[in-house]
Amino acid sequence: MLVDLHVHTTASDGLDNPRDVVCKAKKLNLKAIAITDHDTFGGLQEALQATETVNMEVVTGIELSAEYKGKEVHILGYLMDIMDKDLAYHLSFFKKSRVERVHKIVQKLQQLNLPICKDEVLSQAEYGIIGRPHIARVLINKGVVGSVGEAFDKYIGQDGMAFVPRVKYTPAKAIRLIRNAGGVAVIAHPGLAKLDNYIPRLVEEGLQGIEVYHPQHSQVDIDHYLYMARQYELLVTGGSDYHGPDARGHETLGTATVSYHVVKEIYNLAGS
Repeated sequence: MLVDLHVHTTASDGLDNPRDVVCKAKKLNLKAIAITDHDTFGGLQEALQATETVNMEVVTGIELSAEYKGKEVHILGYLMDIMDKDLAYHLSFFKKSRVERVHKIVQKLQQLNLPICKDEVLSQAEYGIIGRPHIARVLINKGVVGSVGEAFDKYIGQDGMAFVPRVKYTPAKAIRLIRNAGGVAVIAHPGLAKLDNYIPRLVEEGLQGIEVYHPQHSQVDIDHYLYMARQYELLVTGGSDYHGPDARGHETLGTATVSYHVVKEIYNLAGS
């Protein structure tokens, strides 16, 4: 029985609404999925409601945005108390800062004489959690760029003409927020950030797991992070980082999975 523990929906920057994601997972014969939208639990309720008619387990999750030495580090959290006041406060702060960032990016794009306005971007975010991919979709719809990648490369990525940095916490802060809310903290796709020397410090801060299996991890990466997981006694997780079909229309949900026993281990760790 396989599970995908890294899935995004329209609650953040995914293309599929939570119910459709649950239904797709069922068709793929997955035992469970974790909804891990960026900095929000906005899609969780709809996903859980879908399980009332679709025999699929949904694990409460989130992906918190953090930064260390100029590099993005994402921390996955599982089984937090979504009513935790401190966590709710910080998620509200993230939501507000995202809207402010979009406004600044749109202003820069307008200064470049591109046909875009803030309301067009906000309308792309079904649950109100906005991000750069929503800006990219507007630019695609306007014919300014041909792909999300082109939008990031030319305009909204770190080297783009309209880039605006985002407010981020340190990874240690993200871990504490998750742990204090009774959740399990896992570093996402460490092979992308390449900050392996930082992982031991995160373990000291309370990191409990490492996402070994990810579509952008090579076999060398997988072997390396399996070794690190054994070395630091970290839970081994995995997921597709699903945002929707790829550029060629191929389904990507379930392209990286782990055994259902990992979900059981997450439940055992929660609240510890």
